[in-house]
Amino acid sequence: MKPTNLSAVLVTLGLASCAPTTQKTTHEIVVTTPPPAQTTAPVTVTTTTSTVTTTPAQPTFRAVPALATRVTTFAKASQVIDPARTYRAVLNTSKGPITLELNAKAAPVAVNNFVFLALNHFYDGTRFHRVIDGFMAQGGDPQSTDLSQRPAWGTGGPGYSFSAENSNGLGFGRAGVLGMARSSSLDSQGSQFFITLAPADFLSGQYTVFGKVVDGLSTLNSLTKTAQSTAYGEQPIPGAQADVLSSVDILVSN
Repeated sequence: MKPTNLSAVLVTLGLASCAPTTQKTTHEIVVTTPPPAQTTAPVTVTTTTSTVTTTPAQPTFRAVPALATRVTTFAKASQVIDPARTYRAVLNTSKGPITLELNAKAAPVAVNNFVFLALNHFYDGTRFHRVIDGFMAQGGDPQSTDLSQRPAWGTGGPGYSFSAENSNGLGFGRAGVLGMARSSSLDSQGSQFFITLAPADFLSGQYTVFGKVVDGLSTLNSLTKTAQSTAYGEQPIPGAQADVLSSVDILVSN
């Protein structure tokens, strides 16, 4: 078969004239120009996170003026503290100072009592009459200013007594805890206090906790031991001279 004439076929279909048509095809080369290359260098963004640690401002303390003369007997303790404020007591002993922070929120009655007596110079010249190694140091008996009354040391008070406080769960689980001394009765607290020399958690829940040592723990530990615990009970140490508490300074936060 001969190849079919394309012009004749188009004429037959009515899609072209009978006259031959010359077609010109124009081939255009379209040049697409790529976008200009990025000339800006990549930017690296570095985020720096700064951690700022804020230290709570420490309270400043000022001295509370004491009364002019020493008084050792009262009907009761007057209200002298603001339980919302922080109080400290500096015990000026013959071995050096011991600073206590008093916890008025936990034991407002005991703290007020201690501050009241201190401002009246009640503790001036008293002694740490009972200090047992590995246990505690006890003081606050007004009779301990008099060496002739030594057999009665540990029995004195301010002329009144008050009840123990639960101290909001605070205990004697470490050295340097300040507590109120008392007899077997819960309402026999007066002026005597003690500070633990070692953990004594067996006392927790039985005695009022009203402060702690914040400075001078080494001084506390250096107090002369006046007694020792033995299998036969507590025994005095022969020749031991009890250290003197010359004065107590009361400080309050501004």
